[in-house]
Amino acid sequence: MAERLSLITQSPVAMASSLSSAASSRLLSSTSTAAKLSLSSLSSSASSRSFSSSLKCLRTSTLISHHLPNLKRSSVVVRNGGLSTVASPKSAASDPDQLKSAREDIKELLKSTFCHPILVRLGWHDSGTYNKNIEEWPQRGGANGSLRFEVELKHAANAGLVNALKLIQSIKEKYSAVTYADLFQLASATAIEEAGGPKIPMKYGRVDVSGPEQCPEEGRLPDAGPPSPADHLREVFYRMGLNDKDIVALSGAHTLGRSRPERSGWGKPETKYTKDGPGAPGGQSWTAQWLKFDNSYFKDIKERRDEDLLVLPTDAVLFEDPSFKVYAEKYAEDQELFFKDYAEAHAKLSNLGAKFDPPEGIVIADGPTGATPEKFVAAKYSSGKVRELSETMKQKIRAEYQAVGGSPDKPLQSNYFLNIMIVIAVLAILTSLLGN
Repeated sequence: MAERLSLITQSPVAMASSLSSAASSRLLSSTSTAAKLSLSSLSSSASSRSFSSSLKCLRTSTLISHHLPNLKRSSVVVRNGGLSTVASPKSAASDPDQLKSAREDIKELLKSTFCHPILVRLGWHDSGTYNKNIEEWPQRGGANGSLRFEVELKHAANAGLVNALKLIQSIKEKYSAVTYADLFQLASATAIEEAGGPKIPMKYGRVDVSGPEQCPEEGRLPDAGPPSPADHLREVFYRMGLNDKDIVALSGAHTLGRSRPERSGWGKPETKYTKDGPGAPGGQSWTAQWLKFDNSYFKDIKERRDEDLLVLPTDAVLFEDPSFKVYAEKYAEDQELFFKDYAEAHAKLSNLGAKFDPPEGIVIADGPTGATPEKFVAAKYSSGKVRELSETMKQKIRAEYQAVGGSPDKPLQSNYFLNIMIVIAVLAILTSLLGN
């Protein structure tokens, strides 16, 4: 499921106590073949032609986090041998405006590099280390930005994720008030949505860990070919606090991406669906349209008619285990249900283990923030003697206003209400005159 759920998060951060070029080199060679597939499949599509050969040159842009006496966090940026210290914001929480701008930049990145799968994997692998049985942060793991450090990037399940970090590094440098933990999850959710998937109900404000000593130990991410796939999936995802429905729904993200044998040990070198890219060609995908998020993963796994489509042991078990099969069958038939359950599971996964500042998190709007609707004040729409209307008449006016779609907090979009008010005002004046 590592391939399937390739919980992807890698960051080119060589956290060594010395800044020698040897330390940078070690980061480059840290992408050992993964025995654990965790959505590495997704990662393969992320390697565009311009990035596939750049694993060896991380030293040109490596971020190294340090703990300084008077700052919560600072970074040393290494560029072509030169060092410059960049202070991070005093607050650990991300800035909402920068989050919105970063999201737009991620959308542009997706359009040019087709890196949807590896960005999904990046977010998953940062959060998928969570252990619900450990209360302390950051020992419990989860979405805390730890994947940016070399020690965690070297975990076998994270092979190739250095490419994801290279892809988003310029965005991180541009928006310094966005934490790595938030950026990883923002990139993951945006990739799903831009690939045609559901809107993920995300919140932000995750706090970053400060150093490599706070990274989780290796072995918390799922394998693709364990001896007992169903038991293994439950062991890993139950540890995170997820259930069978979440496991099956999240597996559906394998509708995106490819598995590369040189990274994971699984899949063909290339197929008729992957030999021409986009991005770096090669690998084996789970679906024919592996950059489109839909429910075809479940359909293809169920039918298993195409030898060019990948089926891992942790994929096949979804239709073999009685509990998993209930959900897999539903998702194969009902894409709307799959999208609903997937969005809930993805949001849940993205919050695992995170420490939020503010505690309730930050929700960023989808579009530009509009002006606050004008409050309804009955007297504002009247003149002359009408200003002296009784409370009963004001209530009647309010009822008429609401009957045509208005409310105290939401004025009508047309002059229809104003016309009604004029008529009512005239009638009120006439009534008053006749009464007298």
